[in-house]
Amino acid sequence: MGNNPQTIKKGVFIKMRVTQSMLSSNMLLNLNRSYGKMSKLQDQINSGSKITRPSDDPVVAVNGMGYRRDLAKVEQYTRNMITASNWLDSSDESLNQVGEQMKRVRELVIQAANDTSTPEEREKIKMEIDQIRQQIQDVGNTNIGGSYLFSGTNTNQPLFTPAAGGGKEINPALNAPNEAVNIEIYDGIQIQVNTPGKDLFQSIDDMMGKISDLLGDPNKTGQEIGDMLGGVSSSSTSDDITTMHNKILEAQADVGARQNRIEMMENRLGIREVSVTKQLRDTESVDYSKAITEMVTNESIHQAALSVGAKIIQQTLVDFIR
Repeated sequence: MGNNPQTIKKGVFIKMRVTQSMLSSNMLLNLNRSYGKMSKLQDQINSGSKITRPSDDPVVAVNGMGYRRDLAKVEQYTRNMITASNWLDSSDESLNQVGEQMKRVRELVIQAANDTSTPEEREKIKMEIDQIRQQIQDVGNTNIGGSYLFSGTNTNQPLFTPAAGGGKEINPALNAPNEAVNIEIYDGIQIQVNTPGKDLFQSIDDMMGKISDLLGDPNKTGQEIGDMLGGVSSSSTSDDITTMHNKILEAQADVGARQNRIEMMENRLGIREVSVTKQLRDTESVDYSKAITEMVTNESIHQAALSVGAKIIQQTLVDFIR
């Protein structure tokens, strides 16, 4: 049989001759495979990624797409939280301004409730009360990024508009001024970002108008004016200064609670972003030490294959390859 490969067919030995061209073809095939392995490893080392195209590893590619989709959602929720924070911060600051104005109104009413105050002094106090009323109306029309904070879902319309007889009134065109505006800040989690202000600002405006009318009537006594202060020591009504101030504080407390919720969700979202980023890195990022080791190993195997091939193939062909 000699050194040639043999096959057996129906008990008959058939000799197969291995030609020089077969040796050359096999050698070139193996060398191309070796080059392919080294090229892939080189791409991984250069790009830092295990795959350069989905066909390299479909499982890794699909998982990577899922993680990137999660990161995109995290980025969108982060932008939503920034918007929500801006609304809540602006609402809190606006309500704080109204609360400060209520303190000044209390001081003025205490001063006017003194029966020693002259009509001229009360008229000056009335003028300041009217200015504070206009200031509170302006706060009710607080606008951020083209959206009115206290107009419910009618964010493109102001809460107060000019009245027919002068001054301002609650915008009669508002359809749902007390409805909530919600923003999604996490998967399936929404938070109300506005503070519907129709009832609150309407009550405050009515109270300010009543105080102004009392101060403008010289027949009103200090007791009648003082009743607007509210509290246990006076025959207060539901529209007195103390009641209004408490309503403002309640609205601020509600806004503060939602601000705290936003902060907790920001922390949760940050943890989510770190986790997904790590998973994406672990899935796609190449292990440099492993890749470099495999690259060196394949280079050694490749050089060995070239050396063995040079001994097997005829000298003339080797010289041609060199």
